[in-house]
This record gives sequence, structure tokens and C-alpha cells, in this order.
Amino acid sequence: MLAPPAGDALRVQGLEKSFGEWPVLWELDLTVPWGEILVLFGANGVGKTTLLRVLSTQAKPDAGTLTVAGFNQRLRPESVRRRVGVVGHQTFHYDDLTCRENLHYYGRLFGLRDYRIRAEEALYRLGLNHSADHRVRTLSNGMQKRLSIARAIQHQPRLLLLDEPEAGLDRESVGMLQALLEQWSEAGRSVVMTTHDMELGLSWAHRTAVLAGGKIHFPAPDKFVDGAELRQLLAASLEPSR
Repeated sequence: MLAPPAGDALRVQGLEKSFGEWPVLWELDLTVPWGEILVLFGANGVGKTTLLRVLSTQAKPDAGTLTVAGFNQRLRPESVRRRVGVVGHQTFHYDDLTCRENLHYYGRLFGLRDYRIRAEEALYRLGLNHSADHRVRTLSNGMQKRLSIARAIQHQPRLLLLDEPEAGLDRESVGMLQALLEQWSEAGRSVVMTTHDMELGLSWAHRTAVLAGGKIHFPAPDKFVDGAELRQLLAASLEPSR
């Protein structure tokens, strides 16, 4: 198990984000300790993707203090990017490159000296070693999602930010992803992920929460959380913000 850095994996205070005059996140507070898998639920359009984009430095917050993987997100965005792995709705693949070539490119982008070794490890871990030399455009959506996960983990980030990572995966791949995330947290790393699959989210999470009304809502502490309680929180959500 890795010795975790000082502090928390994620600490957000007073986060606000709007698009024009349309507020999406406001006065949002969130703390995630090292070694935790946090699963976020929420209705379509409440800002789950926006939150992950802000945390990963893909979008700038309007206000708030964000410490991500031990670094101030606004002052040290490059340090944050080197320590987080991101899987979103966009794959960020180069379709005319092979799986291996894509990982080599991103490995060099992250400044990995052993990027070739890291790429092979990630390909093997996601069951892509037999497709390593296939061009991305020839792969199924599920295999492309596996490659997105391989890209996100190859630099061994301390924090994974995953937006519906199970979407498009078959049962075998979902099981592979679950095992990977369990190993990630056991090694002292953290995961923040979104999903619409309540059964999956409840079984994977150390903690669950609902994003609604621009804020994070946690079920009552020290209480068994089931789907009914989460559905009640979801039902209380405000109208979608975007």
C-alpha cells in the first residue's frame, strides 16, 4: 500500500460554476480522503460532468478553493493533471493511431521515462494486449472505453475521476473495472465516479452522494444506505441546471 500524501485526496470549499447566467454548481463543499471510492448520483443535467471537468482542470471554476491530489487546482493545474486520471464521455483517442501508439503519445505527454513499459502494463491490465496494434477506429465502442481507462491509469495517478466509466462495457469488462478500482483504493489511491446504475454504484462505493441543487448531498451518516434512500434524494433534486 502506498503511503498517502498529507491531507485529503480532494478538498473543495465553496465551489461555484455557471455558464453565462445559468448557475450549475454553487457553494459546493466536498472532501474525499485517500483510499476512498466515492460514487455520485444525480439526474441528467445537474452538473456531474461539469464537476469532474472542473476537478480535472478541463474547466475553470468561477469561485471556490480546490485542493486536488494535494495541489491547489487554480495555482498548480499542471501538478494536478499529472496526478489525476480522467475517463469522460469523450475518448480523446487518435483514431488513426493504434492502441499502443495512443498510450505512447499520452505517456510522453505525461513525461513518463518508462512510457513504453507503462503502456504495456496498462494494455495487459485492460485486456487489450491482443489488440495493441489495432487502429482505434477499428475497435468497438466497448474496446475504445477500455482504452480510455488504460490511458487514465498508465501514469499511476493518485486520483481517478470517472464519468460513467461502465457505460458501453460488457459484463466481463465491468468486472475488470470493478477489480481495478478495488485494487486502486486498497493501494491508498482514491476514486470519484458518477453512474446512473444505482445497484452498481452501491456495490462499488465506500460512500455515495447525490448532486442536486448545485450541492453535494450525503445520506445520513452511520446509516445503511439503500436504493430507496438514494431515490428519495434524487427525487428531491432541483430541475436540471444544464
